[in-house]
Amino acid sequence: MRNLDFSSWQALLSTLVGLAVVSLIMVGIRLLLMQTVQHKRERDNRQINERLRTLIAAYKTLGGSFTGNLAVDPTHLRDLKRREENADNERAQIGSDRSRRMRDAVEAALSDIILLGTEEQVKLATTAATELIAGRPVHTAELVVSLRNFIREVLDLEPVPQHLSIPKQGPLRPSASRGKGEGGSKEEGKRGGAGMGGGGMGGGGMGVRSDPFANDEQDHHR
Repeated sequence: MRNLDFSSWQALLSTLVGLAVVSLIMVGIRLLLMQTVQHKRERDNRQINERLRTLIAAYKTLGGSFTGNLAVDPTHLRDLKRREENADNERAQIGSDRSRRMRDAVEAALSDIILLGTEEQVKLATTAATELIAGRPVHTAELVVSLRNFIREVLDLEPVPQHLSIPKQGPLRPSASRGKGEGGSKEEGKRGGAGMGGGGMGGGGMGVRSDPFANDEQDHHR
């Protein structure tokens, strides 16, 4: 304030203009810093959300079951095909396909954990992947507990009470009839499309009315 000159109108005007320019520069720098910090915070939040979303999905895959066989069958597809060729019971084929799809889902979840997990989780996931490669059954209960504690901590949830005895968790068992159901629907769609095409060619200019219950009656008679 000592260098301000108020001796004339010209000096006062130049002083005010100088103060306005300096103020604008300071405000611009402050806005730029605030925008940079906000962008960095948004980017960090997106990374945290994506990491949490991936780890939660891995937790559901690795710990979606409390009953039955909680170990992951490391059998590969070529061995499953040999079993299916030698198996006479269809139920054994369904079980083999289910274990294969369970193993594939577990491998994908382990890969995500190795990418985005903590140091402890990466070690546990690496050990599980090594066991799968060696052909030994893998249990994921310890890794599931680590994921559960980490996710609750990041979400600011209170930890699980120590006095609670939570049963061991294993991989989510996929539905065995899903693949056959999808295949059957595709075959029915192809048959239905071929039938409608043949009817259109035979009917010529006549209108064709499609009966929504025709396929059900045909399937029932079959």
